[in-house]
Amino acid sequence: MQIPHIPVLFQETLDAFTDINEGYIIDCTTGYAGHSEGLLQQNENVQLICNDQDEEALLFSKKRLDPFKTRVVFNQGNFEHVIETFRGFNIRGILADIGVSSLQLDKNERGFGFDSETLDMRMNQTQSLDASVVVNSYSQHDLERVFKEYGEVREYKKVASLIVNNRPFSSAKELSDFLSKKMHKGKLHPATLPFQGIRIEVNDELGVLQRLFDSIEENKPTNCIIAIISFHSLEDRIVKQYFKKWTKSCICPKEAPRCTCGNGHQLGKIITKKPIIPTKEEIKQNPRSRSSKLRIFKFD
Repeated sequence: MQIPHIPVLFQETLDAFTDINEGYIIDCTTGYAGHSEGLLQQNENVQLICNDQDEEALLFSKKRLDPFKTRVVFNQGNFEHVIETFRGFNIRGILADIGVSSLQLDKNERGFGFDSETLDMRMNQTQSLDASVVVNSYSQHDLERVFKEYGEVREYKKVASLIVNNRPFSSAKELSDFLSKKMHKGKLHPATLPFQGIRIEVNDELGVLQRLFDSIEENKPTNCIIAIISFHSLEDRIVKQYFKKWTKSCICPKEAPRCTCGNGHQLGKIITKKPIIPTKEEIKQNPRSRSSKLRIFKFD
């Protein structure tokens, strides 16, 4: 079986879970199952819940993980629901590798790449909202919001205006070529940040991540490791905010003259004071890893 994917921060991720010797680890974003396979090999007494909303990813992973099939539960669905789905299980670890999987990036027909002949970008291909709807139907005001808030595009008004005045666009290639001609060329391809914004809008990526954290907080898994790999500042900011929130013992309002909450609300501790980033060697071997950051939290 050909393995087409290099897992990001592979050994660093396995190290986060090395002391777990019972219960379940949830891989929220299984993808090609690179991390999953490593965890099953390393943690011989642990069972894995492999979750992904992409049916194609799960079919591939089932074949790859067949030698471990007695220790694996597969679940298709958005990871915002996975904690609730497996409520009552002895969850000792939660891993989420956020963002677009290599499977999605490498499949030209999925519409994520600059040269794709489609304009799709759906991680879950059963949903109705896709990139074509965003690009060709959104108002200029809504496109400005997408490019400013999700793409962090400096010239968000210009990009939105250009698209509105020159649409429809039928493919990601047509749109990326158009932006390449019209926008200033810097270190990044001119379509990089606009595409990021469109993709996040299509898949509600930030909302989904926040709801995952809310469900973890609600269920408060005991003696559990949370490891999150993010790929851009918007995601990383959410991870930092939740981890910081979970370390607070006092949750009284700042303006309160004295503590009345009981001062016992700390849920655990941050393991990584600074994010773990890939080595130069890893970036050389796998350029897609260059922006990845791993943060780890441990629930008491």
